[in-house]
Amino acid sequence: MQQNKKRAPRNRTITLTEQEQAVYKQRLLKLDSPIDLKNIINRTINQDLFQVIDFLPSQSVDLLFIDPPYNLTKTFNSSSFKKKDLDTYTDWLDKCFARLEKILKPTSSIYVCCDWQSSPAVFEVVKDRFQVRNRITWEREKGRGASKNWKNSSEDIWFCTVSDTYIFNVDAVKLKRKVIAPYTVNGTPKDWDRTEQGNYRLTHPSNLWTDLTIPFWSMPENTDHPTQKPEKLVAKAILASSNPGDVIFDPFLGSGTTSVVAKKLGRQYFGVELDEMYACLVEKRLEIVEIEPSIQGYSEGVFWERNSLNEQARSIDKKRNVHHDSIPQQQDINF
Repeated sequence: MQQNKKRAPRNRTITLTEQEQAVYKQRLLKLDSPIDLKNIINRTINQDLFQVIDFLPSQSVDLLFIDPPYNLTKTFNSSSFKKKDLDTYTDWLDKCFARLEKILKPTSSIYVCCDWQSSPAVFEVVKDRFQVRNRITWEREKGRGASKNWKNSSEDIWFCTVSDTYIFNVDAVKLKRKVIAPYTVNGTPKDWDRTEQGNYRLTHPSNLWTDLTIPFWSMPENTDHPTQKPEKLVAKAILASSNPGDVIFDPFLGSGTTSVVAKKLGRQYFGVELDEMYACLVEKRLEIVEIEPSIQGYSEGVFWERNSLNEQARSIDKKRNVHHDSIPQQQDINF
């Protein structure tokens, strides 16, 4: 069990005890027949996706966020995924999307996560099935370098829609950047704001995301899941492509980041996760939302550059003569 691992004193990783898992297990759903949306909303389904996918209600999902196993040999607690040749992996993905398609509304959006090796397979599967809108590349700054290759520090997200009628809330996903060379007209800031904490401007979101940090031990959202996505990343997709009350679905839920962020942002949600321990971890994280609803790096209705929100907080507290001797150093609290 997770609690048996030796942790550093300041480690904030969310874990489960055997007693907690036994409690949260009672909240998990098992499906054996078609089910109405009202009976799965805001719930976690603990089964193999291909066993339950045909039971899910048609045209019930506003936003599909899917983070399938990349085409890599990897172990996910009690289950594993074995690397396939590209054609076989493409066929596996195609079978998945062929059965997921029916649960999407005509106005739905789809975000598909992948790495550079699986990205061609994703495009091959979605290009004739949906309207491909963009390919997002995000900086995944973690891990050691490679001695005979370029370090792999980015991943892709394909953004698609079912039709030409879809939601995109551009004002909800603007990025707050520090102004390096402030330009003024007659002394008045041009497209930026002067504040006590510095000069900032709101910029339109692009398909290059460099403001994210992979969850690690000192971040309160961190779990032991090997491919956990940052809450901030998922928040961008949810805020851009859904409205409050909309239904968000994640068919490979993992440690539950999609459901957690959906709950924090006032959306409805459901997800499917094969591994029982991870499914129980989802339930624990959803419970934590009740006392900690914030998303690191997202504040005042905007996203902030990596570390800049923390820097502003320090600047404000400095003016108030607040000391930070007990706060972890910057490298421990990247946003």
